[in-house]
Amino acid sequence: MLRSVLSVIAATVLFSLANGAFAQKGTVYEPSAGNPGPSSGKIAWYGGKFNGRKTASGERFNASAMTMAHKTLPFGTRVRVTNLKTHKSVILRVNDRGPSSPDLVGDVTLAAAKKLGMAHSGIVEAKLEVVGRTPKRTAHKS
Repeated sequence: MLRSVLSVIAATVLFSLANGAFAQKGTVYEPSAGNPGPSSGKIAWYGGKFNGRKTASGERFNASAMTMAHKTLPFGTRVRVTNLKTHKSVILRVNDRGPSSPDLVGDVTLAAAKKLGMAHSGIVEAKLEVVGRTPKRTAHKS
């Protein structure tokens, strides 16, 4: 009986992770549906050692791209991120899961951090607003 229960739990977690969920310290964050309202919190930037590695969406990480990691927003979601200190903002596309710190609401690339004026400080308070979704690419038949 215990083996059956554990199998069901394991299958549920694996299914969730395969659908873009993010697990952190025993908590599974499911991608959100719909358009959540604006949120705010601390963001950080990441890059360097991650450059060229696969992101959770399967894309290669590119520190020069205008992308970000978020725990629950679906991949392809476009988010306006505003640095609450400088009031600079950028529109980023979610292509990764994270951040790994429970104190952060998002991670942005170095390129985004520079435009937000946070490359030197590393962590800032920011406002996140969903502004749309990147259309899915379709194969062209000739």
